[in-house]
Amino acid sequence: MNLFSKKSYFSLDGNDDKKKSDRRKRRNEPSIPDGMWIKCNTCKSIIYKKEVTEYKLCPSCGAHFRMSPAERIAITCDEGSFVELDGGMKPKNPMRYPGYDEVIEKAQEKAGIPEAVVTGHAKIDGYEVVLAIMDSHFMMGSMGSVVGEKVTRAVEYATEYRLPLVIFTTSGGARMQEGIMSLMQMAKVSSALARHDEAKLLYVTVLTDPTTGGVTASFAMLGDIILSEPKALIGFAGQRVIQGTIHQKLPEGFQRAEFQLEHGFVDKIVHREKLRDELATILRLHSI
Repeated sequence: MNLFSKKSYFSLDGNDDKKKSDRRKRRNEPSIPDGMWIKCNTCKSIIYKKEVTEYKLCPSCGAHFRMSPAERIAITCDEGSFVELDGGMKPKNPMRYPGYDEVIEKAQEKAGIPEAVVTGHAKIDGYEVVLAIMDSHFMMGSMGSVVGEKVTRAVEYATEYRLPLVIFTTSGGARMQEGIMSLMQMAKVSSALARHDEAKLLYVTVLTDPTTGGVTASFAMLGDIILSEPKALIGFAGQRVIQGTIHQKLPEGFQRAEFQLEHGFVDKIVHREKLRDELATILRLHSI
């Protein structure tokens, strides 16, 4: 699987395309090529796909669409500087969960990568950095044993070579198909980050939509500097679960990045077009 393939996450399933085409023929409707339009879930605008730039922003309201690791690398790293780490690691089925192997195969085909995180050594504006980039297209970025292992190895690599670490988080939480194995990753990654911190090295997290569950409860909120993209969903449990537990209505915008910034859980919200420059500034200040 090619990390930098040009497969679009906005394209529709081939079977769906055929069914829609058949329905149009039966109704004698004009045929409009599928995959040319997308809908913004924020402003509900129907957008011509070619209007969406490399930053994956809604041209109508500026909403930040979800990105693949390859797309994120392209807009963040110096051209040609990214070298992937542990790219061959693939998940197994440690709990022998029924149907899990098939689920993994479908996720790999959809996302175009072996697991829900890509790690590597790169440069941002000339400054060396270790990156871990999670992918919501792969089982909603859920954290299983391979995700935890890859992130841990990236942290240990950064510690060994005394490099700053940047993790782009997006996740629905721990992967239930791997049971206790997935929950163990929280402590494992956090322990590696503690050693990175003891070495007095920089750790920056960039929270993207959504960052929830065990990833939020562990390494996402341990950054020395915590950045977020606008309107990203950030939290542990879902709103309905919280409301059902405390029996109170939650405030407007609860768990969105702006709410988290106001209450001190996020240091700064950075628009995606300015994120590379923001990271470069942070790396420059901490290299002095």
